[in-house]
Amino acid sequence: MLNNATFNAMKTFFAGILVFISFAMYAQDRDPALLTVGKEKVTKTDFVNIYQKNNIKGDAMDRKSLEEYLDLYINFKLKVLEAEEFGLDTLKTFKDELAGYRKQLAQPYLIDEDINKYLLDESYARKQFDIRASHILVKLDKNAPPKDTLEAYNKIMKIRKRILAGETFENLAVELSDDLSAKDDIKGGRTIPGNKGDLGYFSAFDMVYPFENGAYNTKVGEISMPVRSDYGYHLIKVIDKKPAMGKVQIAHILLLYPKNVSSADMDHLKAKADSIYGLLTSGTDFAQLAKETSDDKSTATKGGIMPWFGSNRMIPDFIYQISKLQNKGDVTPPFSTHFGWHIIKLIDRKPIGSFEETKAELKQALAKSDRNLKSKESLIHKIKKEYFFTEDLKSKNEFVKVMDTTVFAGKWDVAKAAGLTKNLFLLGDKTFTQKDFADYISKNQKSMNKQDLAVYIDNAYKIFTDESCLAYEDNQLENKYPEFRSLMKEYRDGILLFDLTDRKIWSKAVKDSTGLQEYYNKNKTNYMWGNRLDASVYTLVKTSSKDLKKARKMASKGIDEAEILKTINHDSTVVLSIDHKKFSKGDNPQIDGIAWEKSVTKPVVSGDTTIFVAVHQNIPPEPKLLGEIKGLVTADYQNYLEKEWIKSLRQKYPISVNKEVFNSIIKE
Repeated sequence: MLNNATFNAMKTFFAGILVFISFAMYAQDRDPALLTVGKEKVTKTDFVNIYQKNNIKGDAMDRKSLEEYLDLYINFKLKVLEAEEFGLDTLKTFKDELAGYRKQLAQPYLIDEDINKYLLDESYARKQFDIRASHILVKLDKNAPPKDTLEAYNKIMKIRKRILAGETFENLAVELSDDLSAKDDIKGGRTIPGNKGDLGYFSAFDMVYPFENGAYNTKVGEISMPVRSDYGYHLIKVIDKKPAMGKVQIAHILLLYPKNVSSADMDHLKAKADSIYGLLTSGTDFAQLAKETSDDKSTATKGGIMPWFGSNRMIPDFIYQISKLQNKGDVTPPFSTHFGWHIIKLIDRKPIGSFEETKAELKQALAKSDRNLKSKESLIHKIKKEYFFTEDLKSKNEFVKVMDTTVFAGKWDVAKAAGLTKNLFLLGDKTFTQKDFADYISKNQKSMNKQDLAVYIDNAYKIFTDESCLAYEDNQLENKYPEFRSLMKEYRDGILLFDLTDRKIWSKAVKDSTGLQEYYNKNKTNYMWGNRLDASVYTLVKTSSKDLKKARKMASKGIDEAEILKTINHDSTVVLSIDHKKFSKGDNPQIDGIAWEKSVTKPVVSGDTTIFVAVHQNIPPEPKLLGEIKGLVTADYQNYLEKEWIKSLRQKYPISVNKEVFNSIIKE
């Protein structure tokens, strides 16, 4: 039930609507109709806006250009009216296509631009630094009930107190962290030391957003307060913060520890690493030593060169050593990790680019990141405020009585909520009821892990209200944003225009062979050949004078060209080719350079090639055959069909132009 406060809020909302309508009527008087096509009116402002949008050349709004554009615009509106008359706007294919475009066009309006800008600026600022941090994790399901949440929080706080009291972060990570990477592991008979909570170096977008926030907001050497993520609670210790490495390419030499490595093994590999380093400092080629000595066989054959990587892709000891290398070609002294001994050479480095250079990449990362939820939450908060969102949480809590664990198998029966009919919340002029929420749960239920039912209902209710808010705002876009409404109308009319023009003109001209032939017959004198020469160009390559004389003699006698080719190209050796066709001026330089009269020209020699021409006859101007120019005739036929179509549409629909309004545009 709605209380007085809710009722008053709704009165305020609808009073605002009335003010908006009054203002719209006032604005209509100030923006008179310029054009009426059929029953549709086009205002002066709408026409000027679309003219300026399509005036790519930036021409001045003189009478001639405006009149030409107005004529084109009338044709456009006539076609759209005809498409509506055909019912094309009611077809599912049209609706689906328009909905797809609308979804894309609406996206920029369904984000909080201020928050997005903040997040972009924040992520770029963080990209300037690499942070090395350790953590201790107390696992907690993101849908855990309050009791479990409090228990996990108290546990992580006790661990923090022990650290502050003097116990080492690393020891407690090994003892108590639910992140198993903190502990030693055995793989392939080799003991892999745990990281003791050390996650290495990372930067913006490398971690979940809450963890990233906790790390970047904690000073080096300090321990954060508990940080909640979808994984549970974290304590974060920041070990190092340094200027960002960016992307690097290195070459390395690895001397791998054997299984069950002994102190003697370690000493031997250290001595070998020192020896290799000595050779490098004396000028021996790094690539050659990598091929000969490195135990990393995947890179040794490439001179030790590794693919490009960032700070989060390598163990922290690697990143720390690389940060010491200032110039291309610099080499580290040997250093050890739990893998063995390493020597690194810097091949190249790509620093973090400017904000403008990285903006597109940051936007893509932001769209995929969980921090994008911050923008969504901010927008939903604004929507609730703008449309006077009010809710009755008691009505929501009544779902605990009718909900059971079958929902986690996707089998909850919505009939169990048949008795729930109260209002849940109001948003603008729309009321959402318990039945709406029950239907939403029923439609979206699926198999999932069991959880506390009260928590499930709270989560489902939040998603339901969030989606309802976004959908409501989506439905208001045309009313709130004139530019969006205008853009949607352009897309709508454009799709209709394309579909109908395809039916009436483009596809018809291609498929209507009878109509095309009739059009050609009536207009074939528009497609004339000029004077042409029926001739054959003989080209001989690396041929003997004997073959040349024989070919010219046979051509002079008018012997069939297939016979000439067979005679000259003996023993499967191709020395002669013949190009016989009707030539126009400009088609062939040899044809252009001879007299256009029946003859066999003298041979012209150029290197290994000899050319002569057999002229058969001079052909006077004649119409081109339809098969020769079908593409051109089809295009002209389409133009003809369109002109006839426009003529019929102008007769079918009334058109009215307000000359006074039109003249006022020119004066402005």
